[in-house]
Amino acid sequence: MALGFVALYFVLQWTVSFIAAAVIVLASGFPDVRTALIGERIQTMLTQPDLRSAVAILTLAGAALPILWLMRRSWPTLWSMPKPPGFGFALPVRNAFFAVAIGIGLAAPVVGSWLTQLLAQGHQVPQDIRQLGMQASPALRVSLVMIVASLGPLVEELLFRGLLLSALLRRMKVAWAVSASALLFALIHLPGLQWHGYALPALALLAAALAWLRLRSGSLWPSVLAHSVNNLLAVAVWFVAIKPPG
Repeated sequence: MALGFVALYFVLQWTVSFIAAAVIVLASGFPDVRTALIGERIQTMLTQPDLRSAVAILTLAGAALPILWLMRRSWPTLWSMPKPPGFGFALPVRNAFFAVAIGIGLAAPVVGSWLTQLLAQGHQVPQDIRQLGMQASPALRVSLVMIVASLGPLVEELLFRGLLLSALLRRMKVAWAVSASALLFALIHLPGLQWHGYALPALALLAAALAWLRLRSGSLWPSVLAHSVNNLLAVAVWFVAIKPPG
């Protein structure tokens, strides 16, 4: 069931992305959606940064919201239970874990970047969402940041450190459960990295730190916060590396 929900989340992303692209085609005056989607003109349209950003925002929101609703409806008693098998939507055992979460979120991009560059040995490790945001207009860039730093971390933490980790803990020891969930988390992000494996260790390390935070704090909120801070730092380049006009 846990793996099924993880798979459903990414199937929903693909489905919503397809529908959003079709809606953009219709809004742009193409009468035949099927012809447009397989033609060169639709491919040209979706290379435009703002259109791709709009599709990305709709895709993330359109996949995350149904998953949150389905999980809340499917397991209402587990939703606010602090420790596994609960999902952890409760206050942590100590508020200090929020400070720890911020520290992990700030350190993870630095350590992850160093580790990735070490493994890549000078090769570029592209990331679709990062490149997309750098090319988008300011309004869409801000909207994309809001999704990437809020809804994205919330649903991913619920799936991986809430549902999946709880399911694994019923079948194996803590270390194995954390390792398995961290590996799957890293592998799931491979398509967004254009299938470059250099970043897998950094992603797995981040996932393991988030799992540790979830288990020690008795709450999902610190891991959501750490994930959000990590994502914010990862996309900060959208606002500090923009070339001025001229």
